[in-house]
Amino acid sequence: MKQNFSLPDPFWKRSLLSILLFVLFGCTECTSTTEIQNANLSDEHSRIPKYVSRFGRKQPIIAVIGENRFTELTDFMIPYGVLSSAKIAKIIPVFPKLGLVKMFPALQIEAENSFDSFDSEYPEGADYVIVPAVHHSDDPRLISWVQKQSSKGATLVGICDGVWVLANSGILQGHKATGHWFSFSNLEKDFPETKWIRNRRYIADRNIITTTGITASIPASLALIEAISGIEKAKTVASSLGAKQWNADHQSSDFYLSRTHMYTASKNYLLFWRHEKLGVRIFTGVDEISLALQADSYSRTYKTDVFAVSNGKQKFRSKSGLLIHSDLEETDPSLDSILESQNGLLPITSIDQNLREISSKYGKETAAFVALQMEYPWLR
Repeated sequence: MKQNFSLPDPFWKRSLLSILLFVLFGCTECTSTTEIQNANLSDEHSRIPKYVSRFGRKQPIIAVIGENRFTELTDFMIPYGVLSSAKIAKIIPVFPKLGLVKMFPALQIEAENSFDSFDSEYPEGADYVIVPAVHHSDDPRLISWVQKQSSKGATLVGICDGVWVLANSGILQGHKATGHWFSFSNLEKDFPETKWIRNRRYIADRNIITTTGITASIPASLALIEAISGIEKAKTVASSLGAKQWNADHQSSDFYLSRTHMYTASKNYLLFWRHEKLGVRIFTGVDEISLALQADSYSRTYKTDVFAVSNGKQKFRSKSGLLIHSDLEETDPSLDSILESQNGLLPITSIDQNLREISSKYGKETAAFVALQMEYPWLR
């Protein structure tokens, strides 16, 4: 079943006509018509089961997968960066094929590991598979590979709308799961055999973990670190990110598409002659977490297009080893401005700073709309 893509997808811009109609007919808010399932769950669903070594491995093998045509930027880069920084596992970015990977809503990276090469090196499979949102969530090769990893005993982690890949794979049947607020109604309708839970940033049900919006990837990654290496290691990594806690508490009812959000999205997108072309600097050792958060946040204003810029070199290796492509040179005359690098800024601080800057530059309503898409409780 093909995913009905949610707000995080840039292709959702095609639905702006519908939003305009909502505005014209006076809709005050859009929420799920289904009854909210309260998350009165036992602690076991808020804690990821402790890692147990398999096949004599000294460290777990974690595959962070994507799809070459369009993979959600922060869904992919945040778990990859957070887990890599912990140095408790072998983290491997894996794609259906080698070559260019287009991230959305911005940036491009190089796929250096394919499904085939991973299977050849690790025939027993991964211990964990991180699954971000992708545009083609029903891609047969992607679905087949995820199913095979599940059958080999991997724990699957669906980040945000990565849950569509898991659902389309059939492995959520009989499980509890969660997802991005905008997708909830469609998930409930299309996959009734799964018990969909609100009010949890992440749900752990046996070997399946799912999360809410984009910013839930940080607490979910920390919870995974705790499961693998203990709470003290998780605390250390959390401190390096600026995170004070990583529990699963969440208030789903805070996130809905209001008339103000719809008006803001429509206005920003339709006033295309005012759109700006912004650059984010990339260089050797760039922090992929802060880079992703900055590029993603500004892209979601619907007032900008964001490009990776550099001093002329075509590719750069990030802090944790991703090969990121440069889109433009810094001197390209088509750029309206280049954003100040946030390299070294704590990721949690980076989220708030991006929203403050967007509020100052484009207005509070636009910043609130960005936070809504990221399912981040900004100014609440």
